[in-house]
Amino acid sequence: MRVGLDIDNVVADFDSFILNEYLKEDKNKRNSGIINPDGRWIKQCFDWTKEESEEFFIKNMEEFASKLKPNYGAKKYMDKMLEEGNKLYLISHRAYPHYKNPYEVTTKWLKDNNINYTKLILSESTNKTKECKENNIDIMFDDGRYICRVLMENNINSYLVKTNYNIKDSNDLKIVDGMKGIYEEVCKMGNKKVILDTDMYNEVDDQFALCYLMKSLDNFELEAITIAPFSGSGYANTKTIEEGTIKSYDTTLKILDMLNMNEYKNKVYKGAINYFNDSNKTNDAVDKIIEIANKNDNTTILAIGAITNIALAINKSPEIVDKIKVIWLGGNSFLTKNNNEFNFRQDIKAVREVFKSGCDLVVIPCRNVASNLVTTIYELDHYLSSDIKINKYLKEIFLKCKKHYMDSEIDEIGSSKTLWDLSAIAYLINADWFKSEYISCPNILDNGVYEQTIDKHKIVFVNDLFRNKIYQDFFTKMGYTISSEKVKAYRK
Repeated sequence: MRVGLDIDNVVADFDSFILNEYLKEDKNKRNSGIINPDGRWIKQCFDWTKEESEEFFIKNMEEFASKLKPNYGAKKYMDKMLEEGNKLYLISHRAYPHYKNPYEVTTKWLKDNNINYTKLILSESTNKTKECKENNIDIMFDDGRYICRVLMENNINSYLVKTNYNIKDSNDLKIVDGMKGIYEEVCKMGNKKVILDTDMYNEVDDQFALCYLMKSLDNFELEAITIAPFSGSGYANTKTIEEGTIKSYDTTLKILDMLNMNEYKNKVYKGAINYFNDSNKTNDAVDKIIEIANKNDNTTILAIGAITNIALAINKSPEIVDKIKVIWLGGNSFLTKNNNEFNFRQDIKAVREVFKSGCDLVVIPCRNVASNLVTTIYELDHYLSSDIKINKYLKEIFLKCKKHYMDSEIDEIGSSKTLWDLSAIAYLINADWFKSEYISCPNILDNGVYEQTIDKHKIVFVNDLFRNKIYQDFFTKMGYTISSEKVKAYRK
């Protein structure tokens, strides 16, 4: 799980230190002490003017930050969360004018106090939605009431960390007490609930993606595999969407069998056999998506085909919008002027339905982003051992598919193929392998072209990925190990 933590009053004991500094400085001013013990924050407890408080912070904040003590249990419980496979993102609003060198001051304090974490992110705004979205944060803990409310409004699961000053008028927020409370909430959430929506038989990359997901279940709970519609696929050579759905269903079961994961076969559901406008509003996949979304607070849907099933589920039960996150591989980047891409062009109306719904949405474009996930049969031969049944199968279908598109029985010099669908699985595993931005949701014109906007709800749009990190993770999970002899050779 990807856990966001504010620093001041969450990791560091901020208020106690600042109160003491206020009391000392107050003696140099009017020496009136605390005149309003019920203030909503320390500065409201004294008779200082706004200008006096601001001047005090600008002059001293960096020195104060270097002297803070960690909150009780901070290191203990943060280490426990890391040991249990969680990633900890410290997201703090430390910025000018209170800080001239916020990153240097903060990293030194973390090092001096032996605080372990995954990534430090310094927000220039008190609204941390952008940072949470771009880093795929599952749950955020902050001491700011306004911050928590804004995060919740943007479908980010957030908790208010209790202080002496923020508990009033906070009945609308979920509240935790201290780092132990944070740890307990993270434990309660358990593994992330995931649905894979796939047109499995359309192409071979779906089959690679399913293997990658099934080999990555330590931190995810797979709730369902739903079958998306497809048509017009030259490789699959299917005559109808219904035929493709049946073959996708059967291929999914076949992969699960080769992975020795037959216990998941009862979680596979056939979906739409037509596109959004012409489909019945219900089918096994749509009903299951709605059921899973309603029983969980947060469900992530990995959509690696036409987005029809998700659009139908949202259309039938709009209430699930606040309970789902959709990671969709589809369309192209803004560098490509059109979206003449298979997942997008098949069902533009479904794309428009999901985009306008306001659901938590991550878009991974195909051209210029997922297209970087190119590989060759020689790389697969090297890293995927044929002694493992599923690996041998993956290499066979890869070569067969590549030869189909080349219309040749030989492997042409320099030829390669893209395993597009690995991208969505990789984003779920580690969003740090991607470069993203938080943008106003684009309009979709009738010809499928994106029209950029500035005033609509926000979505995450991926601009780039780290190809090598994704393939390293994939090959390792599929059984590749580096022998001690190879390690010695690399070191030479």
